[in-house]
This record gives sequence, structure tokens and C-alpha cells, in this order.
Amino acid sequence: MMNISPLLHRITAAQPYPLLFATISGAHLYGFPSPDSDFDLRGAHVLPLTKVLGLEVRDETVEDSRVIEGLEMDIVSHDVKKFFGLLLKKNGYVLEQLYSPHIVQATLEHAELKEIAKGCITRHHSHHYFGFSETQWELFAKESPRRLKPLLYVYRVLLTGIWLMRTGEVEANLVTLNETFRLPYLPDLIARKLAGPEQSTLDDADLAFHQGEYERLRLQLQAAHDASTLREMPDETTRAALNDLLVRVRLGREI
Repeated sequence: MMNISPLLHRITAAQPYPLLFATISGAHLYGFPSPDSDFDLRGAHVLPLTKVLGLEVRDETVEDSRVIEGLEMDIVSHDVKKFFGLLLKKNGYVLEQLYSPHIVQATLEHAELKEIAKGCITRHHSHHYFGFSETQWELFAKESPRRLKPLLYVYRVLLTGIWLMRTGEVEANLVTLNETFRLPYLPDLIARKLAGPEQSTLDDADLAFHQGEYERLRLQLQAAHDASTLREMPDETTRAALNDLLVRVRLGREI
């Protein structure tokens, strides 16, 4: 668990709308931040009724990338309605943000949402991880020199997907995942990323070896998907619970 800087609390408090929660994602969540990695702050905010009852809804997503008091920040939050909708669409990004252990701000509703969102986890979340891993592999394979970051993303994404299919639990930290998968080459790759700059390159990258591992782990993800006992889609009970929470959050912020 990382120590949350008081500056991160101040940045969170300065956001334009009340936050249901705010967590740290990105390399700090994945277990391989470089010394110069930025902080990816992710969350869900609550737009006031006056913002959502009109013909046009603005600020459903709030984004801000800049250096704040010497800290490079990448801030993205979605209005609660949009965030809940993404949870219902087998979106792995929002699951990882919601269940990130690096919590900058939390509410009672955050805890409630984490319980409800267990009903949003389906076997079809594997498609998110297939697509993400493919994008990162293509990025790694075509670059010269090849960067370490997309390669680590390939492994992180595939192991997260396999673990989710097998257990129904969200685990995005590559170091933690490798305690189970025990891929012998990962500790060295992670150590290089931790010690070097964000855009570190791998001059000695064995493309054929990593391609073989990429294809092998994709087959494992497919097998985990095929064998998964996770639900096909969120049921009506889960949708009703999200709807009830959305109404209470929206109205509660106006009282």
C-alpha cells in the first residue's frame, strides 16, 4: 500500500465537483512506477441536479493534466451516472479504478458501490483484456528502440484478465499477480522500470521470446474465459441497486 501524499488530498479536495471516490491508478497501481511517473488520479464525481436536468449535460467527464506543486498529475473523473454505465459495459478500466487499494478519498457510497459492482463482473470482461493486451503488444513490437512500459502492460493486462476470469477478483498489481503466476523474467523487467525513467527502453529485448509468452498467455486467458463460472451479464438486481444508489447520491448531494 502506497503512502498517500497530503498534496494528493489537497488536489482531490480542489476538484470542481464532489467526489464519490478518488483512487490512484496507472503505474503506481500496477506495481512498476518509474521515479518520473506521473500520478493517475481517477474517480467518480457527482454533478448537481441543475447540471443534469437540462437539455445538455456538461462535465460528464472532467480531465486535467498538468504539474501541480511539482507533482505531474493526470486527473480523470466521470459523473456517477456515466461511471455506473461503464460498470455495466464490461469495462475493465473502471473496475480497476473502483477497486484500487490506493484510496485518496472515499465515502460510504464508495464502499456500497464496491459491493454492488461485484455483480457487474462478467466473463466477458476478458474481451477488455484481450483488446488492451493486443494494443500494447503491437505498440511494443513496432517501436525501435522498444520501450519497457508497453511490454510490462502486456503482461499486467493478461495476468489481470486471467486472474479475474478464474477468481472474479480484480487484481491489477503485477508484483502481486506474479506471486501466483511466477513468471521468472518479470522481476528483472519490473526492477528495470522501477529504477529507470518512464520511457525506459529494452536494448536487449528478445522479441521472439516475448511474442511466445504473449501468445501463450492469451491462450491461457481464452481458456480461463471458456472455463469461467462468472455471469454472462449483470442481472436486474445489480442494475436496480446501481439505480437506487445513483438516485440517493444525486438527491443527497442537494440536501
